[in-house]
Amino acid sequence: MNNAWLREIDAYLIDLDGTLYRGNEVIEDAPAFVEWLQASGKSYLYVTNNSSRTPEQVAEHLQHLGIKAEAEHVFTSSQVAAEYIKTDGRTGKRVFPVGEIGLYTALRDAGCQVVEEGPADYVVQGIDREFSYEKLKKASLLIQGGAVFISTNVDKALPTEEGLLPGSGSLAAAIRTASGTEPLVMGKPAARMIDFAVERLGVSKERSVVVGDNLETDILAGVQADVRTVLVLTGFSKREHIEGAEGQPTIVLESLTDLMKYAK
Repeated sequence: MNNAWLREIDAYLIDLDGTLYRGNEVIEDAPAFVEWLQASGKSYLYVTNNSSRTPEQVAEHLQHLGIKAEAEHVFTSSQVAAEYIKTDGRTGKRVFPVGEIGLYTALRDAGCQVVEEGPADYVVQGIDREFSYEKLKKASLLIQGGAVFISTNVDKALPTEEGLLPGSGSLAAAIRTASGTEPLVMGKPAARMIDFAVERLGVSKERSVVVGDNLETDILAGVQADVRTVLVLTGFSKREHIEGAEGQPTIVLESLTDLMKYAK
């Protein structure tokens, strides 16, 4: 296994659930891994498809689990959507959001004009636990009228103690069906999240790596962005899932401890 390239990596783009924690339980070596990143002077971002939380809320959750975190190191799918709109060539920045506080905050922080009625230049949809027929109707009509349809992420389901609940992708599917328009997807597995994260850190793709537990999201996002990847077998994807997966990891490791060992 040729892993010498890991010693040349300057920037880490790190998934959260399944990589640093599982639900409300920290993965044992996650705190030590983050401390190693800081002590080694590595650049890093926590990249998450979670669109409902603000960076401050994500950081607070990590801190509660014993993982060092600051809001400046968090990059959510809502922030990717806001960054995309900010850099898009359209002159209008009126946005009709379908989502929660994390989405609203990201859009306003990026200077977008958040509107509750049309006209709108963009419809941006994330997870919304108060989704309604009225929101679906407004979003569909605005998109049919020319608004760009953006989805923060298309995760179909959210695993909870109750079972699998509808995720952002389920809401995106409803709006897609009603409007007849495919969304521009911001979060993993789309390359945009990784592209913007690398740009935010000011590093090259050649010296960056995506670290995650999910072949279908984390690893595929890295592959599509042309960034090398580390699959850690602490979460969703298992070794038997690798063969035939669309996103093939650059390297597969059992844990973050192994990653630290090879990267030193």
